[in-house]
Amino acid sequence: MSDLTSHPGRALVLFSGGQDSTTCLAWALQRYAHVETLGFDYGQRHVIELQQRPLLLQRMRAMSSAWDAKLGQDHLLDLGLLGQISDTALTSECAIKFQENGLPNTFVPGRNLLFLTLAATLAYRRGLTVLVGGMCETDYSGYPDCRDDTIKALQVALNLGMDTRLTLETPLMWLSKAATWRLAQECGGDALLELIRQDTHTCYLGERGDLHAWGHGCGACPACELRARGWQEYQSALQAPAAFGG
Repeated sequence: MSDLTSHPGRALVLFSGGQDSTTCLAWALQRYAHVETLGFDYGQRHVIELQQRPLLLQRMRAMSSAWDAKLGQDHLLDLGLLGQISDTALTSECAIKFQENGLPNTFVPGRNLLFLTLAATLAYRRGLTVLVGGMCETDYSGYPDCRDDTIKALQVALNLGMDTRLTLETPLMWLSKAATWRLAQECGGDALLELIRQDTHTCYLGERGDLHAWGHGCGACPACELRARGWQEYQSALQAPAAFGG
């Protein structure tokens, strides 16, 4: 595991305890001199992801002395209000399905907009200059607040509204899920791959269950299907790197 730090900046990673945010955290630790993490408790159905966060942080510290030295304070914000005003499959016990507007009912309106606004507020107070999020519009569930145009527009709004120079980084934006697995391997080697496979949580239903080849989860929800398909494509492409998207 090499130290690729090329930027003296201080970063804040939106860290949920899932595959994508764990990969983003490793990516940030390879690049920035100081990295803090931020999670949100918004009444999510898969609240188990919050239980995985401390374990993941502890094991990532143990994985690399350089990462341990860079990894700063972890923050967790209570956003129960978002769950109270959201009628979605991520915040209530209901079946996952597509709605009349074409969006899945796992979409929590305003979630990423609120997350990034609060992250920017915290970064301002903490003297952090970069926000890192796992938003992606390649292999994703169609959420409009994950699109590149949304993130760019929000970066402009935040910097205008706070008179600051924050940069919003989305290293997964144009990556397939297979390429996300590959990025994790590039950042932290096989040890990070195993950590992500065994200890992160992505399943929308909050099920851990048995350990599959790709990790824990129900295996049937959209998040599990994306993760499993990405793992299979990553494994198949190991002998043909050009097959990776992104």
